[in-house]
Amino acid sequence: MAEIELEVTHEAGLHLRPAALFVQTAAAFEATIEVRNVSRDTPFKNAKSALEVMMLGVNQGHRIAIRAEGEDAEEALEALRRLIESNFEVDSPAEEEEQ
Repeated sequence: MAEIELEVTHEAGLHLRPAALFVQTAAAFEATIEVRNVSRDTPFKNAKSALEVMMLGVNQGHRIAIRAEGEDAEEALEALRRLIESNFEVDSPAEEEEQ
């Protein structure tokens, strides 16, 4: 099982849109993915469940741990790392066409 720890810097933490993007990204992989709020010492929860992710209460500046197990676990963790480190910025199709 692979695990990473990151700081969430988005002003909304892992709430609403950022949580939805996090869950959507996690759900794109076959691996079992779990996340916990290190700052609040919560247990690991299913990263593919919007309700469970929201219940972690991750605010701006909190540290989270993400662990994944399965064939595409490393790819899943890397995708989630990129999402969080980009402050949940995703390119829209229109922006990609302009480049």
